[in-house]
Amino acid sequence: MTAAFAAGGDHRSLPVPDGLDGMRLDQAVARLFGLSRTAAANLVDGGDALVDGVVRPNSHKVKAGSWLEVTLPAPVAPPTVVPQAVPGLRVVYADDDIVVVDKPVGVAAHPSPGWTGPTVIGGLAGIGHRISTSGAAERQGVVHRLDVGTTGIMVVAKSEQAYTALKRAFKYREVEKRYHAVVQGHPDPSRGTIDAPIDRHPHHDYRWAVVSGGKPSITHYDTLEAFPAASLLDVRLETGRTHQIRVHFSSLRHPCVGDVTYGADPTLSARLGLARQWLHARSLSFLHPRTGDEVTFVSDYPDDLDRALRVLRD
Repeated sequence: MTAAFAAGGDHRSLPVPDGLDGMRLDQAVARLFGLSRTAAANLVDGGDALVDGVVRPNSHKVKAGSWLEVTLPAPVAPPTVVPQAVPGLRVVYADDDIVVVDKPVGVAAHPSPGWTGPTVIGGLAGIGHRISTSGAAERQGVVHRLDVGTTGIMVVAKSEQAYTALKRAFKYREVEKRYHAVVQGHPDPSRGTIDAPIDRHPHHDYRWAVVSGGKPSITHYDTLEAFPAASLLDVRLETGRTHQIRVHFSSLRHPCVGDVTYGADPTLSARLGLARQWLHARSLSFLHPRTGDEVTFVSDYPDDLDRALRVLRD
């Protein structure tokens, strides 16, 4: 008996459903209990998943009707917002309903399990902006997100009215999100639309991919400037999937320069002095949730992206 079972953890016992017949044990555990593939594999490796009373490896193919016993890990305490000074976080506009920020690199939108770095929500709290909306405490006011390694314009709702209106606007694609990206090579055609579904990568939890049956994802792009080894693009998102721009251009074999996670050339990244993807949330346009007026906010390139662009031009 494993330590987890002996300790009397959170036991779950059930027969393997017909729909999972022939599936790998780690995949079956992930599917049944809503775990990531990595978490499920670690659980199986630790001997905390028994099939008919026997510890099996991750690669074991389960059979419908077999008895599965699992001890789930203790729930992780929800992250909390810690007010703090966030260097480089600049408030572009603020009123009683919204606050628009220019997010620097290395800052997450909100606290999340495993993230110990600075956040936009924590930074806003640190300078006195009170966010009072419904939802999980650590995500209050967050109506859209930027990756930790992506810079640029982001809006946060401060009032309940603004939160409801902006969530609806993002859901129904009434917000114009424009990004600038430098990608490797030269997309052909130079102006076009990428319509390809995105979901989690089948083998890597931290990555996403174009996969059959994924969520509909649409990216429009136009080439602004071409260099010998790369292109500067203006990108407009019709949908807002996680890593959408990075995944779509990587799928075309034109990954964002510097984005080694999605296949960028590390030699070019080093030559340009980039430690992250060349991707910037250039502008955001939407109807103000209280006045109904259209508002647009624009962000200049940060120093590292501007410097890389100058190297490409030279």
